Amino acid sequence: MEARILAAARLHGYERADPPLAEYADALAARLKTGGLAQAVRFVDPAGQATLAIRPDLTAQIARIAATRMGHHPRPVRLCYAGAVLRLKGEELDPARERRQIGCELIGLDTVAAAREVVGVAVDALEAAGAQGPSIDFTLPDLVETLAADGLPVADLAALRDRLDAKDAGAVAELAPAYLPLIEAAGPFDAALAKLRAFDRTGALASRLDGLARIAEAVEGRARLTLDPTERHGFEYQSWLGFSLFAGGARGEVGRGGTYTLLHESGAEEAATGFSLYLDRLPMTPDADARRRLFVPLGTPAETSAAMRAAGWVTVAALEPGDTPEAQLCTHVLREGVAKVLR
Repeated sequence: MEARILAAARLHGYERADPPLAEYADALAARLKTGGLAQAVRFVDPAGQATLAIRPDLTAQIARIAATRMGHHPRPVRLCYAGAVLRLKGEELDPARERRQIGCELIGLDTVAAAREVVGVAVDALEAAGAQGPSIDFTLPDLVETLAADGLPVADLAALRDRLDAKDAGAVAELAPAYLPLIEAAGPFDAALAKLRAFDRTGALASRLDGLARIAEAVEGRARLTLDPTERHGFEYQSWLGFSLFAGGARGEVGRGGTYTLLHESGAEEAATGFSLYLDRLPMTPDADARRRLFVPLGTPAETSAAMRAAGWVTVAALEPGDTPEAQLCTHVLREGVAKVLR
């Protein structure tokens, strides 16, 4: 599945980066989201006595590569990655601490076109993994801040964000009743977007809603689309766009993405858009081609086996007289230069 997802990313120009499993804790903390190092497993390097940390997330390392080794590269930079991550504690609904994270980052551009591409690549990745019934739930992480800046009254912004995220209509009515319609503006994408447009009487959200519609158009018909504009859990550090990825047969979300800002060591900021999938959450789907194993009998010329591999076969050579295709879990056997299906 990992190989198929990375191949799908490569077709869009995303080159693979492979950062180290552990880094100096201070350097990793500088690039992780605020408080991110709290989820990192740390240990003392016995050679240099420095504190090292095992990465809890790959995105920060990709940001470092883009800012340092690829700092000279024209923007945007397209990178993909795959690797293990380890968290200090699991989540209540997902206690696993080790995960296989795979994803793509488009760095140096904050436009609707960039977001359209990343969302489209995410759907390609799910399809490549064999996911059935993919679904995307969009959110607008800085929605409340945008409305407040436009003059929609709110006394306690943090409390309002929290209660909107929890869909607590009673509390929202007490804190800022003008925001109540946002709770109803959730559900199937087209209906929810229409409700948001009706709510946006001043036009403060017009440009981003137009952009959101264009992004959704890129994957329309390929995935089920929903919109929950006030969803904040897990999107605390995204900017104007966030999205959760789901797949049929999977429990909960299988990935997440959105727009965000990278902080470089120089203090400069850089826009980025990306997504991550967690392979352990995706239903395992067999690769028919990978299961086509051709048993090559003992004594077969090496040139014959090479020709079969060039034709796309996975060859498994007999290494002793008693070897059999059944013992090697083969689906075919080579007889007289032709692949024959095992009966």
